[in-house]
Amino acid sequence: MTINSPQRATLTRRTLLKQAMIAAGTLSLSSFLTLGLAQAEIGPPEKEDLKFGFIKLTDMAPLAIAYEKGYFEDEGLFVQVEAQANWKVLLDRVIDGQLDGAHMLAGQPLGATIGYGTQAHIITAFSMDLNGNGITVSNDIWERMKPNIPKDADGRPVHPIKADYLKPVIDEFKAEGKPFNMGMVFPVSTHNYELRYWLAAGGIHPGYYAPHKGDTSGQLNADALLSVTPPPQMPATLEAGTIHGYCVGEPWNQQAVFKGIGVPIITDYEIWKDNPEKVFGVSSTWAEENPNTHLRVVKAMIRAAKWLDANDNGNRPEAVEILSRPEYVGADYEVIANSMTGTFEYEKGDKRDVPDFNVFFRHHATYPYYSDAIWYLTQMRRWGQIEEAKPDSWFMETAKKVYRPDIYAQAARSLIEEGKMEASEFPDFDTEDGYRDPQTHFIDGITYDGHAPNDYLKKFGIGLKGDDKI
Repeated sequence: MTINSPQRATLTRRTLLKQAMIAAGTLSLSSFLTLGLAQAEIGPPEKEDLKFGFIKLTDMAPLAIAYEKGYFEDEGLFVQVEAQANWKVLLDRVIDGQLDGAHMLAGQPLGATIGYGTQAHIITAFSMDLNGNGITVSNDIWERMKPNIPKDADGRPVHPIKADYLKPVIDEFKAEGKPFNMGMVFPVSTHNYELRYWLAAGGIHPGYYAPHKGDTSGQLNADALLSVTPPPQMPATLEAGTIHGYCVGEPWNQQAVFKGIGVPIITDYEIWKDNPEKVFGVSSTWAEENPNTHLRVVKAMIRAAKWLDANDNGNRPEAVEILSRPEYVGADYEVIANSMTGTFEYEKGDKRDVPDFNVFFRHHATYPYYSDAIWYLTQMRRWGQIEEAKPDSWFMETAKKVYRPDIYAQAARSLIEEGKMEASEFPDFDTEDGYRDPQTHFIDGITYDGHAPNDYLKKFGIGLKGDDKI
């Protein structure tokens, strides 16, 4: 196993120093542990040259920053980051080993592990961000919605804008025999589940999946027909009239504002405050074969996430400049900055402060909570991707197969020992059980407790629950 020359020299100097101090009797056991604990816990990387994939979205930022700021190199890793054509290609390339890991939809490791779509055991030890998505509708749909929306004293729409205000428009489409089409990025994407959640909360049925019947359209019994559109193609597809609205991450909602073709009407922060978004996924086989490499990757990305949120988002302008480069997101600086720097523009000129629209480190954003995984599994069950009832224990066991806070904790402890991070910046690893406290900030007022997934499903008027089956 080869270590690059500077790192080899550093390790050799450190080893010789410790040996000399021990021989001289000047190094106590506790001092020895302090000096060498991180190296003792995490050995040299099994694989140094790595290739990671991403989709052109601003929430790939931890990968870009870990690369640009040298955090990967600090861990003895030589990384390439490469944009992928779509989420399926990205997942397939992680599974077949063309990619060592990737920026993934949170539902991808879960869906693959339970065999929805592609069957493969994918794990995640790092959550990449909170929030970051929005729902946009065409100008025509917005004009038809506006009479239904309450206004504030200044005549601006009162937020959050609920799907209740879209329902009369969809009813008109149905009466005219016209389909109401909306785009989302992938069947197991956060965007799919957030869009479905928002629609159902307004009495609009987003449709069911029935994989056991060979129907993976997700459009059975649907009032609004949801289909897959790759994120960068969302604005053009909307402009062409193929879809009437979409749910996507940035910068593709703000792009609709800049192009004058649509209006972002709600952010996912308003649908579910501080919801988990992307994860960094690797195959379980890769993780087993490269445990030190994996830990070092997580360490680098934790540091990148902290940098992105540091100084009250003071580093965001620099991050926006990096992301605007063609090798990363490749959108105009102003488009990315419109959401990345703490604001979000809805209707043209209606720019509002949303400081937590993108969160990369605050609120323990990087910690892979089991309860986050369980929420995604409940939505898979709700919409038929999981076709039969499962006991609560199944949800919990599946979450633990895929989400790996144990790996995260080891990486974080190493950073703490090295003096790069403070223990106070992380959950208390000695007491943390992997479940967030019951969460109440959903647009429909329903409380989510990850300890009771089936009870949670019973609270919804629209969606499968109990022994329901399509």
